[in-house]
Amino acid sequence: MTKKFIDEKGRGYKGMFVSMPCKYCNVKYVEILLKVSSYTETDYFSKNKFANMMKNVFITGASSGIGKATALYFAKKNWQVAATMRHPENEKELLNYSNIRLFRLDVTQTESIENALNEAIAIFKTIDVLVNNAGYGAVGIFEKANPEQIQRQFDTNVFGLMNVTRLFLPLFRKQKSGTIINISSVGGRITFPVYSVYHATKWAVEGFSESLQYELRPYNIRIKLVEPGAIKTDFYSRSKDVFRKAGLENYTDYEKIAFTNADKFGQKAPGPNTVAKTIYKAALNHSKKLRYPSGTDAKALLTLRKLIPNSWFCALIRRVIEKK
Repeated sequence: MTKKFIDEKGRGYKGMFVSMPCKYCNVKYVEILLKVSSYTETDYFSKNKFANMMKNVFITGASSGIGKATALYFAKKNWQVAATMRHPENEKELLNYSNIRLFRLDVTQTESIENALNEAIAIFKTIDVLVNNAGYGAVGIFEKANPEQIQRQFDTNVFGLMNVTRLFLPLFRKQKSGTIINISSVGGRITFPVYSVYHATKWAVEGFSESLQYELRPYNIRIKLVEPGAIKTDFYSRSKDVFRKAGLENYTDYEKIAFTNADKFGQKAPGPNTVAKTIYKAALNHSKKLRYPSGTDAKALLTLRKLIPNSWFCALIRRVIEKK
């Protein structure tokens, strides 16, 4: 009779134990596991009993964009969703789903994180997947940035993510299981002009996540990095914080050209549901795989970054973003 197994690399296969005589052992027979056929791990975990238990997801920054799309996507897949945001009283669409609960959470306030986590556990009893999505882009010429803007960008994109993660770890250790999905960016591994501070936060998230996976591995806690490329959300409009400094006009022409060309990618980009699907895929994947690029452009850019010399890649970025 065949059974389902996962190998050390997280790949699924069907196999069966057979007894065979062994002339080299002190026992008459030894059991050998024979591989019968392969199947995808996602398919396995979507069908076995363990997957049916993995039903509670906690999402930060769920009021719009990728966070909201992810809350809706998981809800439609019959997960229980804790959708958190700074102003839940303004949310209407998510309330149409009986398996979505709204919680007030500001990732820059520790007490707010603790309250949301405790309230969610009181309702769901446990959390299986944490999606650290809350974030925004502080962009523009670095010389124009003021210290408060830089601090606020790191407080949200880095320290907020770290604080949420830190407060979840006792729960996940107690459960001896859990998945933490950190929303990074293709900009966590490559860079573009006028995004220096934003890139700094996403590179920090990448390094933090890659290191953290080692110390959490003994407790069966998995770390995943989702790396979106250009996505059509309010990242390019409402939520963007642009650096400004009165009297500093030296960069005006360069900044205008760079923003114009960069924004074109956002206008042509796919919607946030593309990333929601990648996040769901990462949540189902119980291997130790760390990085999940999302979107065609993300995969293409990261592949190109590996294949060509750094000087060539930088020249390509300049050609695209600085094009007049």
